[in-house]
Amino acid sequence: MKRILPLVLAVSFAPLANAQSPNPLDGTWRGRSDGGSCNAPLDYVITIEDGFVDGSAFDTTAKPPQPRLTRAPSPPPGPGLWQLHGVAKQGSFSILAVASVKAEDQRRSRLTASLQGDALVVTESGGCGRTARLTRN
Repeated sequence: MKRILPLVLAVSFAPLANAQSPNPLDGTWRGRSDGGSCNAPLDYVITIEDGFVDGSAFDTTAKPPQPRLTRAPSPPPGPGLWQLHGVAKQGSFSILAVASVKAEDQRRSRLTASLQGDALVVTESGGCGRTARLTRN
């Protein structure tokens, strides 16, 4: 019994020794982007937990399909909701953005995020070229 007790204690405290230090980016980040070239700002809500990024960006100016008043086909609605996923790293890191639209009009984009002071700056390299400064809540 005396030989087993040190082994039991060592095994029971092993998970504490292997625990990762918290990521400095962990938390919930919120903010609004500029309109970019599309003049369509996005409201961001990003949660980073243990370095994993999950969130959404919502275009408050997006409108649903409008009824056609002429014989011309109506333009397709723009994406109003973007799903965001990625892995946060020190320095800058990439976030995958996928638009919530029908399969035939699926849109994907890559965003770049970096911590600048107390703000998480998210920039869109293509598309509208929007930039957002998010603050931690």
